Amino acid sequence: MLALFLPVGILVAAGLVTISSVSLHLFWLQLLWVGTGVAIVILFRFIDWRLILNYRWFIGALYVLGVLLLLFLIFYGPTVRNTRSWISFGPFNFQPVELVKVALILLYANYFSRRHLSIARWKNIFASFLFFIVPAGLTALLPDVGSALILFGIWFGFLLLSGLPWRRTFAAFAVFAVAGMFIWAYAFQDYQRERVIGVFYPERDALGVNYSAAQSKIAVGSTGLWGKGYAQGTQLQLGFLTEPTNDFVFAAFVEEWGMAMGFLVVGAFLFLMFRILKTGMEAERNFEKFVCLGTATVFGLQFFLNTGSELGFLPVVGVTFPFMSYGGSSLIANFFLLAIIVKIGSKQA
Repeated sequence: MLALFLPVGILVAAGLVTISSVSLHLFWLQLLWVGTGVAIVILFRFIDWRLILNYRWFIGALYVLGVLLLLFLIFYGPTVRNTRSWISFGPFNFQPVELVKVALILLYANYFSRRHLSIARWKNIFASFLFFIVPAGLTALLPDVGSALILFGIWFGFLLLSGLPWRRTFAAFAVFAVAGMFIWAYAFQDYQRERVIGVFYPERDALGVNYSAAQSKIAVGSTGLWGKGYAQGTQLQLGFLTEPTNDFVFAAFVEEWGMAMGFLVVGAFLFLMFRILKTGMEAERNFEKFVCLGTATVFGLQFFLNTGSELGFLPVVGVTFPFMSYGGSSLIANFFLLAIIVKIGSKQA
């Protein structure tokens, strides 16, 4: 499956070179996570992952474990960057919501593959909604709105891809519109509303709520075709660009390596999405098709939310760029999903 490894390699390399220009300590840690992820992909080739189908309790156990860890965070989690999203193990941090993303994809792949012909029944829709709303609600309380949106995208993506009739789809959009207005009025905090408003008024509070997006746009807009050079990005090296190894890693990379390399990274990601979807369309079993489609949904949403916030088209919600942003939890989760895709694709070769 060289066609999968090539784009992933480009994304990983772009992330590593950017992280190294910021911190060698983080670079070596990220390299450790990359090595672990590659090992998972290699080891997975010797495992019959379809045993998961015969042991559905395993998927359920992953899901329940993820929910319990989110509950633990709400009551006992340490506050890091104004959220309680990480559990600390010495120098390492683990983000349980990444486990929930993987578990939810596997759970929905199993659920919808068995009910795709009857998914239009309200009881099936409601049951699938409950699987999503429990961890999403807990995640939003951390607060981690970005990850909660990803969990919502997983559920709604599976609904659409399972062939939900357009009448029910329209009804779902109407319900979400009403729910969105309710959340805006009663659930969002003031700073969250300000971030949304800031997208439409980018000049507003440029030193406050719009600071990160403004600095990101300066970094991208000032780079030129070939960039400013390794470790020469002014916004990055002078500390104006916030979270340059995580939320704004793409802007940091483009500032130093230019628009040409930025387009290469975007092209690599789009090619990765194409290969995942192609693998899903050629898969033999519905479960395999849904795993591929769910993986593509997660990667696509993360890419859309991350780059959209970096370019000022969307509010900053703290979502990583797949395979490029620093972070062991997200990287391992992404490589685990990739290992399943590689396993599915290897049967087609």
